[in-house]
Amino acid sequence: MINIPSVKLGIVAVSRDCFPVQLSKERRKAVTQACANINIDIVEVQTAVENEKDVVKALNELQTAGVNALVVYLGNFGPEGPETILAQKFSGPTMFVAAAEEAEANLIKGRGDAYCGMLNASYNLALRKLVPYIPEYPVGTADELAVMIGDFENIARVIVGLGKLKVFSFGPRPHDFLACNAPIKPLYDLGIEIMENSELDLLESFVKHENDPRIPAIINEMADELKEGNGYPGILPKLAQYELTLLDWMENNLGTSEYAVFANKCWPAFQTQFKFVPCYVNSRLAAKGIPVACETDIYGAVSEYIITCATNMPATLLDINNSVPKDMYANNKAQFAGYELTDLFMGFHCGNTPSCCMKDSAMKYQLIMHRLLEPGTEPDITRGTLEGAIRPGDVSLFRLQSTADCKLRSYIANGEIIDVDPHSFGGIGIFAIQEMGRFYRHVLIGKQYPHHAGVAFKHAGKVLFAVMKMLGVEDVAFNQPRSMMYKDENPFQ
Repeated sequence: MINIPSVKLGIVAVSRDCFPVQLSKERRKAVTQACANINIDIVEVQTAVENEKDVVKALNELQTAGVNALVVYLGNFGPEGPETILAQKFSGPTMFVAAAEEAEANLIKGRGDAYCGMLNASYNLALRKLVPYIPEYPVGTADELAVMIGDFENIARVIVGLGKLKVFSFGPRPHDFLACNAPIKPLYDLGIEIMENSELDLLESFVKHENDPRIPAIINEMADELKEGNGYPGILPKLAQYELTLLDWMENNLGTSEYAVFANKCWPAFQTQFKFVPCYVNSRLAAKGIPVACETDIYGAVSEYIITCATNMPATLLDINNSVPKDMYANNKAQFAGYELTDLFMGFHCGNTPSCCMKDSAMKYQLIMHRLLEPGTEPDITRGTLEGAIRPGDVSLFRLQSTADCKLRSYIANGEIIDVDPHSFGGIGIFAIQEMGRFYRHVLIGKQYPHHAGVAFKHAGKVLFAVMKMLGVEDVAFNQPRSMMYKDENPFQ
């Protein structure tokens, strides 16, 4: 995929001067080897930091190696001043972890006390107002820490990506979907740039791409992807023209940013002026790592991008759309085993999910728009959706959102898509999330979230939660088990 940063990890061992520095160095080497054993590339900085002069040396090594995500490793107790100055002066995300003691036979000359040193480090980090990634239990053997560093690589990819991200939006955020119309000031606080444009800007650029010599090659790409699902080949030239329009807009307007997402108005005037539905193009760009959120959903686009960076996989944006009928639940008891009816819902959008995330897919037309714009006629301007069942397997729901008073909040819920035919239209799948009914009422409704949810095609809750904490998002909701009541849940139900 394109449009997401490459993370180059570096590890710096720190050592308190009254502990043997060689202990920290040997343990650092072991962690580096453990990372290599599970295919994690990490630069082993040779300077062990004992004082502030060592900080300067280590920073120079990191810069020379092109490291953009730093693991600060307490191989022993560690010097809380220099080690936190190192994190403060480093220009990217940091992680703090500590060495576990290896063997009972080596607890005199070889005891490092890093378990204790993490406590001092945490206090000094707070004094400097730093928020590094600290795993839930940040003390471990080399093999255990390598797994934690693997999580950090995904977390760091999000942090680096957001710091160089630009959102392009086209069209006013829709009045009838006011929930998608949230203040954008908190995104600037995260370092994200935003360029809001008129639909006329997009239309003008689209018209200029008519007869673009690159169009035939894009048409061939689309036909190869759709194969027998190419139900409306006549619409492909316009879709190819539109895809080039968006890609050129991104290239020509990135400015000081490196990555981009789109949040575009997509109906109903879009169809009458552009003469197609943009969903399939949106799906293709999402597959490349360039999410395109519908209905000018700026926070939806950013949420998709966070998922894409966190998983290194394409994401999608779906409506939390409709309930599962009782007869469908009864007729598929085996597939729904372990879930109540209220744990289930259908996630749907017109056709923006990448084909690689679909069980089956085909080019179709947007039924709802067709009813509105072309009643009683053959589909024409409503062609362009990618429809079918979304592939079964693990998923995470995620959204970052601003409240009306500019406070960021988010939710995360791990679940799965069940392999049952939804018997409906659009890009659609049956989602199962434990205690979804209560999560729906007390998080999605209770905290006024919009109907769009970002979907990760794996369980990404651990990484997404850590990212939210590093970004300073205090309210991170999740699907609480029955034994854990929500704040406003009625205890007498």
